[in-house]
Amino acid sequence: MWRDAIPIDEAVTAVRGAFDTGTHVFADFGVKLTSGSVPCFALECNGEGYERRGPSGPLCASPFDQRDMLLERLEIAFGGGARSVEVEAAILAMQVQQDIEDLLVRLCAPDARARVTTGCVTLGDWYAPIETCATYHANAASVARDLVLSWVHLHDGDKVERAAGMSLSALQARVEAAPRGARIAVAGDVELLRKHFRLERTAAKEAKHAHVEASPRGARFAIPGDVDLTREQVLAALETPPATLLEALEASAVPDDEWRAVEPRALELVEARKQGAPTEEVNVTTGKHVRFIERHAPYPRARLPNGGVLLATHPIAPSGRSGLMPSSCSASGHDARPSEATYLRGGPRAGSPK
Repeated sequence: MWRDAIPIDEAVTAVRGAFDTGTHVFADFGVKLTSGSVPCFALECNGEGYERRGPSGPLCASPFDQRDMLLERLEIAFGGGARSVEVEAAILAMQVQQDIEDLLVRLCAPDARARVTTGCVTLGDWYAPIETCATYHANAASVARDLVLSWVHLHDGDKVERAAGMSLSALQARVEAAPRGARIAVAGDVELLRKHFRLERTAAKEAKHAHVEASPRGARFAIPGDVDLTREQVLAALETPPATLLEALEASAVPDDEWRAVEPRALELVEARKQGAPTEEVNVTTGKHVRFIERHAPYPRARLPNGGVLLATHPIAPSGRSGLMPSSCSASGHDARPSEATYLRGGPRAGSPK
């Protein structure tokens, strides 16, 4: 079935009427972000049968151009004041983080109903949650899932898309089955993560050309700069009372002195622009901008009205500041349904997401 440019109500009716276990649904539409920009997003919803043929997550959304989210230039209302790279970087970090939080909540928790159990925002595929820039959990008490899913992905080679729907107890059993002292290598920043991706792609290509079976995806070798996460650390987090873990996460999210020094000015300039003050276009991709975000962008937590919790930062901020480590939108859940879209291009017959 193919439908082009149809109203939202008709799109929802068409999808629900044709949705079964083997279906793949694709829709694209403009999304107005918190920042006010309106990029075009693609949304995919896959049934369980379709997922078994090639897992990509039961519900995925991605911008047509990554630069719509990872902005390269900003309009800033300086008001005659002196420019500051740190202030500009803070404005960028706040705007991107707010857009990411907004999108993830819309995808995973558009209302009080807990359709989706877990989700994340990544720079590509659904990889280890503690290496992503944002994660969502329908139950705040299960925030330690980020660690366990990361373990089964990086230690056992499981695809996160397949493991995300497992119960926490089943995931814990996978960690307990590992030998004492076992550990995984977690990328401490985006560049290290990209290096791992390049190494894994190269290994897969070499195995294909040699006509041998490739190593399981996620079976990772450590490289300089990685952070070790041990089996015992993961199990200790699982044994920590959820309230204590959440308190520790919130405590670790307190901004550092450098961020607090520039935040008031950054908020002042953001408000000035909202009020219509003249703006100047600024390049925010310089090394100084990037380094400030890497070193100082906070990693706030948000407890949601539906009882869930969301953790997010700018995508280039190191994952190790997520508080769980010594962190396209993707989602997985039970009884999840396709998000309502303004326009739909439906793939033939789709199935119910996990």
